[in-house]
Amino acid sequence: MISVVNVWKTYRSGTRWVEALRGLSCQIERGRFAFIVGPSGSGKSTLLYLLGAIDRPTRGEILIDGKNLVAMSEAMQNLYRREQVGFIFQSFNLISNLSALENVLVPFLPRGVTAEQKQAAVELLTEVGLGDRLDHRPYQLSGGEQQRVAIARALVKRPLLLLADEPTGELDSKTGDEIYRILRSMQRSFQTTLVVVTHDRRFITPDDLVLEIQDGQLVEPGGTMASMTHANGQGSGDHPSGNGDGETRSRGLGAKTAESVPDCSSDASLAGEHVVRAGGPTRPDLPVPYDRLFTTFPQLPHNI
Repeated sequence: MISVVNVWKTYRSGTRWVEALRGLSCQIERGRFAFIVGPSGSGKSTLLYLLGAIDRPTRGEILIDGKNLVAMSEAMQNLYRREQVGFIFQSFNLISNLSALENVLVPFLPRGVTAEQKQAAVELLTEVGLGDRLDHRPYQLSGGEQQRVAIARALVKRPLLLLADEPTGELDSKTGDEIYRILRSMQRSFQTTLVVVTHDRRFITPDDLVLEIQDGQLVEPGGTMASMTHANGQGSGDHPSGNGDGETRSRGLGAKTAESVPDCSSDASLAGEHVVRAGGPTRPDLPVPYDRLFTTFPQLPHNI
């Protein structure tokens, strides 16, 4: 079970504070296929990165099977990413000088690859239709084939949670259909919780969980906004963790107070942005170097 509880994420962009997430709360049951949708800049990828412990929220809690990611040390978060989370990106993030098989085995390279792990990687690549492409490097593969390698890499460690950021964003519609067919088949086989950020709603089925985000908040059925509550009940000031009466500016829908965790499904969509005055740390570059997603070992290749 994933529980996101009153999560805020604020970062500095130039001379202003941007509130990427504003008091967002939701739940994702274990083994579900969930989509995060919404307009550009609404906070979709920010939420995905927080679920993967790539970044930390400004405040709030994220519980994965009862364990609070926010309270974990950096070492514990590294361990969580390495052993429990798989990542799939729009741009594939394959290492150019490694073969398809070696790319799938990247999560194991720092500690050494066992025969069992290599066999599992071969079986996964065969299952996604690349059994005859094991020795091919990324430049020898089509975009769809590269994304299949990325899917196999994400699943080879049998993660509890699989996170995909626009996995078909650089693919044509026919190839995109095939990628989602593979994702759904693998998700059923592995009983993995799969969370996908997408702009393309045609891949969503009635059985999927849909999290609609707008202006950093969850949109409830009917187009209303879920709860937006500061930790101290005050508005944002000159600093996102402050409680002053500093000036804020927003556009889009207003907030609706709700005490319970929302239902987490909607089909409303309006663009918007919430900005606060400047100061403080800037937003980290995302996505982070791929090696940070699964290991703390420095000897992993960095040429991606």
